[in-house]
Amino acid sequence: MKLQRKNRLRATALGALAVSGALVLTACGSDDNTEASGSGDKSASASSDIKCDGAKGQILAAGSSAQKNAMDLWVKNFQQACSGVEINYQPVGSGGGITKFTQGQVAFAGSDSALKPEEVTASEEICKGGKGINLPMVGGPVAIGFNVPGVDSLVLDGPTLAKIFDSKIKKWDDKAIATLNPDAKLPSTAIQAFHRSDESGTTQNLNKYLKAAAPADWKYDDSSKSWEAKGGQAASGSSGVASSVKDTEGAIGYFELSYATASNLTTVKVDTGAGAPVEATTENASKAIAAAKVKGTGNDLALELDYATKAEGAYPIILVTYEIACDKGNKAETLPSVKAFLNYTVSEEGQKVLSEAGYAPLPTEIAAKVREIVPTLS
Repeated sequence: MKLQRKNRLRATALGALAVSGALVLTACGSDDNTEASGSGDKSASASSDIKCDGAKGQILAAGSSAQKNAMDLWVKNFQQACSGVEINYQPVGSGGGITKFTQGQVAFAGSDSALKPEEVTASEEICKGGKGINLPMVGGPVAIGFNVPGVDSLVLDGPTLAKIFDSKIKKWDDKAIATLNPDAKLPSTAIQAFHRSDESGTTQNLNKYLKAAAPADWKYDDSSKSWEAKGGQAASGSSGVASSVKDTEGAIGYFELSYATASNLTTVKVDTGAGAPVEATTENASKAIAAAKVKGTGNDLALELDYATKAEGAYPIILVTYEIACDKGNKAETLPSVKAFLNYTVSEEGQKVLSEAGYAPLPTEIAAKVREIVPTLS
């Protein structure tokens, strides 16, 4: 992935029913206002093809920072093509975005996890005559970055990661780590495990992976966006976790891949039980995401991911970011702009722009479903 220039774009894309499109991205909701990285000067080369369809005024949106860099790019291109409209996306975290959506503060939200039943119920108060639905837009790997001087390659498996993040393994030369890394010169340095302090879809997706890969060792609620394990140190947003790992000897933490790239952090290869440990790359994440199944009904496209995959080359710690909007009952003053903007983000042009900037487009089947649903928002 091409993610070298700062404060721009974060890899994203989304996978599902078929392998026909590679997918990819990087991480989770946060309250970061300064994004980690991205290669970002990829303006729409054919902005005249963007259909404004009456878009005007200011649109407020909020949520996952996993898609913040993509949003920056989309917003730039859309506003260049459609004068008189302003899209203001705030990366307050998946949980914060959903809260703002169910309270009617934003026109749509971004979340790294699908709406829970109680959140759908809450959305019915805002979506008069309708409810909030999940529209997948981007996806990719959650990387595990580490800072252990003298160790430039590290393999961990689900149970070992679970014990590290649950403060059960406390030294880098622990037998469990040494067994997985027989050629590494592991120091006796204390492990400093960092987690998110804010509600985060990245946290939830890591929870889901640990629960699936190490059920005997990870006893926490895998539906929670909050960190429940004991011990460790907290940092705000993915940028805070990545910065803490970079600045702390013996540290380990989780964040979208672009933060690792921006901070020059080495990431863990995951032993899934396949023939070889799997590196956190967009290509490897896409192999896992592409096996996702739609579990939502009607116009809801919530996906079920396989965090316990043992497929060769499939990176298992993955997430999908959704745009969440009302299927019915959207505010009349913002509806045209929301539809026009989402029509652009999921269009061939919107996806192509991301691809040219180091992203992968949505698989054909999922993109087609989203393109059918967005115009029906009312």
